[in-house]
Amino acid sequence: MFLRVARHTDDLKKIEDFYVNILGFEQLGEFLNHNNYNGIFIGKSGLDWHFEFTQSNNKAKHTFDEDDVIVLYPKSILDYNNLINKLEHHNISTIAATNPFWNENGKMIQDPDGYRIVISPLKAEISEIE
Repeated sequence: MFLRVARHTDDLKKIEDFYVNILGFEQLGEFLNHNNYNGIFIGKSGLDWHFEFTQSNNKAKHTFDEDDVIVLYPKSILDYNNLINKLEHHNISTIAATNPFWNENGKMIQDPDGYRIVISPLKAEISEIE
């Protein structure tokens, strides 16, 4: 099974800059004026998932709460520390998570649309969290 997480935005360039140049994902593809939508695919080559961000003349209506979170697990503690340093270099502030688990096990930030992202040094295994 493949996974695509699709989301509408009002500023495709800001989203691309954030996810590619700051978080380190790759732009896997793009499309222009497809039924009045422009879009980009962002992820990592060779994986079975990616983000799709679209922009159109319709204003994005983001409705989410503080527990709607994307969690990213860098592959090593070195990768984690490098990413946290990069966030600090770009003046991206951390915020407190509603769920205390994420305050104890990572750093929470927001993307340009206000969606919450946790960067966690934990190994991403569900069996360890259960």
